[in-house]
Amino acid sequence: MGTAGVFEEHRSLLFTIAYEITGTVTDAEDVVQESFLRWSGVDTEAVQNPRAYLAKTVTRQALNSLRAAQRRREDYIGPWLPEPVVTAPDVAENAVLSESLSFAMLVVLETLSPDERAVFVLREVFDFPYEEIAEATDKSPAAVRQIASRAKAHVRARRPRFEVDARQQRAVADRFLTALLGGDMQSLMDVLAPGAVLLSDGGGKVTAARKPVIGADNIVRFLTGIAKNPLPDLRVESSSLNGMPALIIYSGDRVDLVALVESSNEQVTGIYLVRNPDKLGATTKARSFRTHLPHRAPVIGEGGTWRVDPTPR
Repeated sequence: MGTAGVFEEHRSLLFTIAYEITGTVTDAEDVVQESFLRWSGVDTEAVQNPRAYLAKTVTRQALNSLRAAQRRREDYIGPWLPEPVVTAPDVAENAVLSESLSFAMLVVLETLSPDERAVFVLREVFDFPYEEIAEATDKSPAAVRQIASRAKAHVRARRPRFEVDARQQRAVADRFLTALLGGDMQSLMDVLAPGAVLLSDGGGKVTAARKPVIGADNIVRFLTGIAKNPLPDLRVESSSLNGMPALIIYSGDRVDLVALVESSNEQVTGIYLVRNPDKLGATTKARSFRTHLPHRAPVIGEGGTWRVDPTPR
């Protein structure tokens, strides 16, 4: 298999790493492309483990991208939400991948430092050994262990883990979407958890709530207000975005808004509305996400080392 063929074999895995770290499809695609260019200039015969080497390259490029993006996000107008992406139905059946791709998790990851985010993703999602994470992030293994522990505690405090059956989650979301589209306010109130939270991202470019909308009553009032100003040539499609039930709302042929719904086994707990037009480009094309290669699921670093020159930077 040639250089390009090896990279293509790993592309879905590398894109998943980049997206989990950056939170945007656009940045993840740029990271993967830059990593391919770097890979093309490497003496691949000297690389004992292409998977590990490419993962390291992508991690470093993703960290560079995230650090630059964080400075821009400090001036962002209203809540910053990830760039939603269409996912295949099997993502919802993979508990680890579905949880890590969910908006709730990605929003929590935004509160971590870039190093904390990269370490958490590589350790908790991809199960990298500490030594390889250390090399990817230019840290010592001891430092990586401390960062991993701190990041995990931070995430756990803000995102307690609980088991949610994928089919039950879909059923709860369908109840919510049916009530919403049918204008049934009482059914909408019934399906919303009392402490549900709605986040809306317009990026200052379109109308959106600039603060979180908290509580079932407030969410119903907010959604009722939106419904009073219907879009021209409105069209609604059901979809799966980030492993979550979602609606894609069109105005004619243009995607105007996507709504992702998070639920417990009984009620809707989170609603994420994305209207920023810069973040709607990936809502019509499914991406492939993986935490391992399709033919096997090794621990990164198996059968080789990361030591090779030139070292990717």
